[in-house]
Parts: sequence; structure tokens; C-alpha cells
Amino acid sequence: MDSETRAYRTGERDVVRDLTADCAEFAAGRGDGLLHVFVPHATAGLAILETGAGSDDDLLAALADLLPADDRWRHRHGSRGHGRSHVMPALVPPYATIPVLGGRLALGTWQSVCLVDLNVDNAVREVRLSFLRG
Repeated sequence: MDSETRAYRTGERDVVRDLTADCAEFAAGRGDGLLHVFVPHATAGLAILETGAGSDDDLLAALADLLPADDRWRHRHGSRGHGRSHVMPALVPPYATIPVLGGRLALGTWQSVCLVDLNVDNAVREVRLSFLRG
């Protein structure tokens, strides 16, 4: 198994960040297998969805509706509504596994691998990429 950890700056607002190009670069030339992507954080997740056509903003809007940034959360350290970030990985898991065929991600036409981060208190995230040979 080959693994690599990369760091991403997510900033100070809710974000969906497209990691597809980095995932494709990591998988390139490795043949057939699985790319496993993992975020070792309690407040971030990974989603496979269409980006650039509004779906990324729609995801953030849906999460804001489901997980408002208010004072309802028992987990209260950090910025207002921080507790919602700890609930989000139950809805947007911290992992994704993508088939790789001939060193290329076997994603659908409109699918992208995205980091989802609602935690404005932590502006840098690590993402672990692991390739498992078939």
C-alpha cells in the first residue's frame, strides 16, 4: 500500500474544496486498485458530488439547514455553533473509496472528490491518500 498525506487550507468559512485533481495525480500510473481518501479530523468529511454547477453550494446550504451554526449544540468550545462540525461527519463521512482502473480514477462524468469543512476554527486540514493495489 502506498500512502501520502497532504495539507489543505480551508479558510475561515464553510467550504467544499475539490480534491479530484490531487487524487488523480496520486493515482496516476499505479495500475488497477482502490484509492482510499481519509480525513483524520473529527470535524471534516469527504463527499463525491458534482461541483461548479451549484451542487457544492447546495450541499453547504443543506448542511446549514440541518446543522445550524447556533447555540443549540452541547459541544460548545470554539466559535458559535462549533458543535455542528462534530456532528457533520455522521452525515458527510471522513472517508471515500474510489476505484482506479489503469491508473485513472473511475469516477462518473460529473463526480468530484471533495473535502467538506464547516469548522472555521481550524483553517488547515490533512487528507491521507492511500492506494491499495488490485
